Amino acid sequence: MPSGRLLPTAALLLAMLAGGLPAPAQAREKNPTQVTGLPVPRFVTLRSGEVNLRTGPGVRYPVEWVFTRKEMPVEITAEFDTWRRIRDWEGSEGWVHQSMLSGKRGVIIKGEQRAVRKEPATDAATVARAQPGVMGWLSKCKGEWCQVDLKGYKGWLKRGDVWGVYPDEKFE
Repeated sequence: MPSGRLLPTAALLLAMLAGGLPAPAQAREKNPTQVTGLPVPRFVTLRSGEVNLRTGPGVRYPVEWVFTRKEMPVEITAEFDTWRRIRDWEGSEGWVHQSMLSGKRGVIIKGEQRAVRKEPATDAATVARAQPGVMGWLSKCKGEWCQVDLKGYKGWLKRGDVWGVYPDEKFE
């Protein structure tokens, strides 16, 4: 083949990559179930102290529950347009508008009273004791330990002692 000439398929491909030809119709259409491009599921927190949990993605669906704990961690399990299906730490699920959610990461103590440690080790000094249901902010995780801030008490908890972070998730 003489140099400087492209095969017709290669020329067509280059024209499409350069924007010279329109993309297929389905590539241009927005998929309402993958709006953000962020991973699903993922953890976020409630932005307000009053968040309506609806039975479906829209204001025409009835309110099934009202969350009243601002900054409570929830898990996004689905997206549809501007609506997110969420689940709380007790398993309640429903739809909320995206404006009611924050990307800040929080945790909630689960199980029983937990010792918050000064360092990520079971023999480290205890800086606080946290009851189940206490909420705080997630700072980072190293292996099986996560650094948290529980109402000003900063320390480390085992990953399995909190709800709001996945078992193998890297969080820094």
